[in-house]
Amino acid sequence: MEFKVSSSALYSRLTAASKVMGSKNSMPILDCILFDVKDGIITITASDSEKYYITSAPVIEQNGEARFCIPAKTIIDSIKELAEQPLTITFNEENMKVEGTHSSGSFSVMAQDAAPYPLAKKVSDGATRLIMPAEVLLNGINRCLFATANDEIRLVMNGIYVDIAPDHLIFAGTDGRKLVRNTVHSIKSGLTAGFILPKKVCAILKTVLNKDEEKVEILFDSDKATIKSEDMIMHFRLIEGRYPNYNAVIPQSNPFKATVDRVALASALKRVAVFCNQSSGLVKIELSNNSMKLTGQDNEYATSAEEFLICDYNSNPISIGFSCQFLLEIANIIESDTITLEVADPSRPGIIRPVGDNTDDEVLMLLMPMRVED
Repeated sequence: MEFKVSSSALYSRLTAASKVMGSKNSMPILDCILFDVKDGIITITASDSEKYYITSAPVIEQNGEARFCIPAKTIIDSIKELAEQPLTITFNEENMKVEGTHSSGSFSVMAQDAAPYPLAKKVSDGATRLIMPAEVLLNGINRCLFATANDEIRLVMNGIYVDIAPDHLIFAGTDGRKLVRNTVHSIKSGLTAGFILPKKVCAILKTVLNKDEEKVEILFDSDKATIKSEDMIMHFRLIEGRYPNYNAVIPQSNPFKATVDRVALASALKRVAVFCNQSSGLVKIELSNNSMKLTGQDNEYATSAEEFLICDYNSNPISIGFSCQFLLEIANIIESDTITLEVADPSRPGIIRPVGDNTDDEVLMLLMPMRVED
């Protein structure tokens, strides 16, 4: 059989699909990408046995149907440097040879039988269905992903919790030291449910989803989920277990509040970080009379730095310590021009919020304090 396809369209879909593949697969066939050419469409499947990514591209011309597997690295590298042009691919079922022909040359590779390629386990018929704009899902992932854990014992922390209420949707991520809660009031599903989106799945979705896509459909049951967009379908296993009560650790009222320019804070933190203790990463924040002082020091190497920022603060003087790295990550992820830092005594978590008027999309970030040596 033979078909002709756009080289750039094929390459973009192959590279997206390859992101789910593992570096060390339990089955040799999973080092390959599955091609299924039928009815004018090339369906491309990649998997690591737990996650399946399925996408498709239209063919320009087609003569016959075929289903075969090609080593992913070989096919991707072979068309990587091609300019946009029609690429003709011929598959000989008798000797399992695949030949590619383009304007400046050709290549050939041995294919493998598609029969051993494992099929995705799909969600049950009674699966819960949730539809949202792609931008909402991407925003939730972008804001929460950095706060998720890499914990071999508490596996539920290794993902983003999607907490579905009838009149709103919450994305939450925490590793026990930092926490993000993104409440989206514009999603009114009428459902009460929840699931934990695995960290690796989130990282893939972050690279393959497009904010311009209108809708994303999520189907999930007790242990599996499927995410569908205009360009792809992804099947994967959910993280099973009970997610911690993230609301319980959020202080209801931190009395000391300072409003500061986000970009200025991020720049100051970058400069101070150079001089912070390498093991603790502690930055000391002192608030007093519309002033914020950042101090980083490493007594072992006798280095230190201070930064002064103008802020809106009119309460009693207070000092508190945070991880400079985590605070910088938060400042870089929040999208508003100014942020509010809400603190209490040095034993209670600090709350960072964006300053803005988007009541449909609320973002709260929590950071546990660190002990400051006097």
